[in-house]
Amino acid sequence: MNASLRLSMSSLRAHKRRFAGTFLAVFLGVAFLAGTLVMGDTLRASFDTMFGDATSGTDAVVRSADAITTPGESQGVRQPVSTSLAKTITHVPGVAAAAPSIQGAGQLVGANGEPIGGKGPPTLAGNWITDPKLNPYRLAEGRTPTAPGEVVVNRGAADKGHLKIGDTTTLRTPDPVKVTIVGLATFGGEDGMAQVTFTGMTQADAEKYLTAKPGEASSISVRAGPGISQQQLVDRVTPLLPKGVEAITGQQSAQENTDMVSSQFLTIFTTFLLVFSGIALLVATFSIHNTFAIVIAQRTRENALLRALGASRRQVTAATVTEASAVAVAASAAGLAGGIGIAAGLKALFPAIGFPFPEGDLVIRTLSLTLPLAVGVVVCLASALMPAIRAGRTAPLAALRETAVDQSGTSRARALTGMILATLALTVTLTGVLASPSLILAGLGSVLALLAFVVLGPVASATAVRVLGSPLDRLRGITGGLARRNALRNPRRTAATASALMIGVAVVSLFTVFGASLKATMDQTVSRSFAGDVAVSTPSFGAGGSGLSPRLAGAIGRLPEVDTAVGLGKGVAEVNGKGRALTVTDPTALARTFDLGKLQGSLSTLGTDGIAITRTEADRQHLTTGSRAQLTFTDGKKETFTVRAVYGQSELAGDYVITRAAWAPHRTQDSDTLVAVSFKQGVSTTTGKASVEKIADRYGAPQVQTRHEYAQSSAGGIDMMLTLVYALLALAVLIALLGIANTLTLAIHERTRELGLLRAVGQTRPQLRAMVRWESVLVAAFGTVGGLTLGAFLGWVLVKASDGASDSTFAFAAPPLQLLLVTLVGLTAGALAGLRPARRAAHLDLLRAIASE
Repeated sequence: MNASLRLSMSSLRAHKRRFAGTFLAVFLGVAFLAGTLVMGDTLRASFDTMFGDATSGTDAVVRSADAITTPGESQGVRQPVSTSLAKTITHVPGVAAAAPSIQGAGQLVGANGEPIGGKGPPTLAGNWITDPKLNPYRLAEGRTPTAPGEVVVNRGAADKGHLKIGDTTTLRTPDPVKVTIVGLATFGGEDGMAQVTFTGMTQADAEKYLTAKPGEASSISVRAGPGISQQQLVDRVTPLLPKGVEAITGQQSAQENTDMVSSQFLTIFTTFLLVFSGIALLVATFSIHNTFAIVIAQRTRENALLRALGASRRQVTAATVTEASAVAVAASAAGLAGGIGIAAGLKALFPAIGFPFPEGDLVIRTLSLTLPLAVGVVVCLASALMPAIRAGRTAPLAALRETAVDQSGTSRARALTGMILATLALTVTLTGVLASPSLILAGLGSVLALLAFVVLGPVASATAVRVLGSPLDRLRGITGGLARRNALRNPRRTAATASALMIGVAVVSLFTVFGASLKATMDQTVSRSFAGDVAVSTPSFGAGGSGLSPRLAGAIGRLPEVDTAVGLGKGVAEVNGKGRALTVTDPTALARTFDLGKLQGSLSTLGTDGIAITRTEADRQHLTTGSRAQLTFTDGKKETFTVRAVYGQSELAGDYVITRAAWAPHRTQDSDTLVAVSFKQGVSTTTGKASVEKIADRYGAPQVQTRHEYAQSSAGGIDMMLTLVYALLALAVLIALLGIANTLTLAIHERTRELGLLRAVGQTRPQLRAMVRWESVLVAAFGTVGGLTLGAFLGWVLVKASDGASDSTFAFAAPPLQLLLVTLVGLTAGALAGLRPARRAAHLDLLRAIASE
């Protein structure tokens, strides 16, 4: 073993350049993974500290005991509590102070007339709590609000909206309210809680604009006197609370807030990054495997001589594994340092792009160090294992051979295995897409399809390279022909090199197809369901914004150009014991502006005790027209409603519809999410839209869009997602290109004598460079075409599986221009990857090359 170790170390020292690509592939993958984990740990710890600091003076929170949670929402809606409870609690022994906390949606308008925030993080408004220890916000500049219309805003929101103390602006609640900024605040020592905005007003204003009626609060914040623990405080307050109201410790409340951020943002964000770390490491696996496979092939005679001199198979294998271990440990350790650097860089970069990173040092947990290190080492060793075993099997007589030709990539066993995998993948995928819609079966089929592509790669590479390279013979003559033959020389090597790029391109293509399909689905939904001419809307994605004033639809409806204007509001209730989102609207106007499909019953007869539901929900809940359903609202009241209509489509109208009169007794902060407008016959869209915009300006200037514009803006979040996906996938593509460059460099070393002979018989340096570059392009073309095929197929699978597994109808779209761009990027990247190896080949010393062994 000592001899194997010495041999490995001397080999590494002598051939450092051979493993440069492997080192970089492992380094980049581990750095991305470590950076993601460290950043996640740091964000969680920072938010823990921030919430802890902000609520350190709150020892107990009194709130409604029950919350109604709808599907897809992690935070439920709670019934308000009476503000008079604060006075009652104040008299409890051990209570130092108690104050009502009123919270709702409120969006500030910046100095430029544009709303601040609103496309993601919430825009909050509430009463400014005068007790500084109970108030999570700290006054940093100015004074507290004391008169109607005076507000304090968090400093981050003021900076973003270019607002300062003394400025007058509009606060959408959603009714527009003129406010004057008298103070700026911080949250937990920060200018704000990430991108969440907050506007603090007097308690009277908060009750007027944020609650259904005066005397209601979201919760009561309580501070303990000296010597009273949080649990003791809860125990003393609880006996005085009315039925349905509970008290929790301040620590529990802070933890719930941290968990909310973790579940809604951090977990999703870090999981998203971890997926791409996995893709990068998978791509790196192919590059690493290929490097060791080529190195072992180049050392066939060397290993054979070792075997002839008495080295055992185990010793030869151990020597190769030792080389891989040394590269793995060095690259993974460097990757850890790089990952910490990435996390530190993002921590500094986030504030510059508008996402304040909470203050605090980097948090590096043990798992964030050990996991990337272990993954890097395991990936590298696993990738090198088969080449190492192959090295150990080298026969001593191989030392007498001039060359070793690799035909294993085109073996019948491989072709048969690949065909079986492909058939199985197709069967499972089609079953999960068409026969029995299932995302799990579709996902399993997709994994099998990827395996089939990898196994069949060497078999298909010969045919693919011949077809893809056939134009080179005519365009580039002998140089093109030689490039094509070099790519055909070793099918397994060509396939393994191309597979790394194929996976990167496949994932890019998958997201491109899925993103285009989502946009087509949104366009199809609006075109099919929305029969109006223009839409007045709030942000189409995220939790931000304050909604639209429920009075806006009525004001627009009174315009002479308008035939119908219907507002769609939101409500929440338990329907037969299950939390459901309600659409609050005028059902008669809704039917005139939206295509609801086949209708059973009548929408005009809902009244104050009727409900309309979709056919899907009716079947799920075993309801039909005339059936009774019990609705439990957030105020705790239970009422029996009669199903008076069942309709077919629900994309924009929602699954449950009730009238505004039915919702009014139970409403909290009332708002609409959309106002759909239809013009009278003869009124042009341009004229009607201009009239609607004038009315909308009086209600906080929300966006007025045509049907097409509304569909486009509804898909705006998809473009943002794709931009982020492409940026992250650039790492995987970079690793794939490093693999191509490394393979070509090693292949040039392997073909040194051959290249010398070509130069000796008249091949010029430009011709030699062109030959190597075109070989790189052919390998990249094979990977790109395979990736496009696989990605488009997986995109179709994902769209169809989502269509079958959900109530919405998905449209499949494969955007030709974007996919053509992906193809061009893949080919260009291949040409770039071949530049350095081509230059190196052209500078080989002719005589030394001919004399080399």
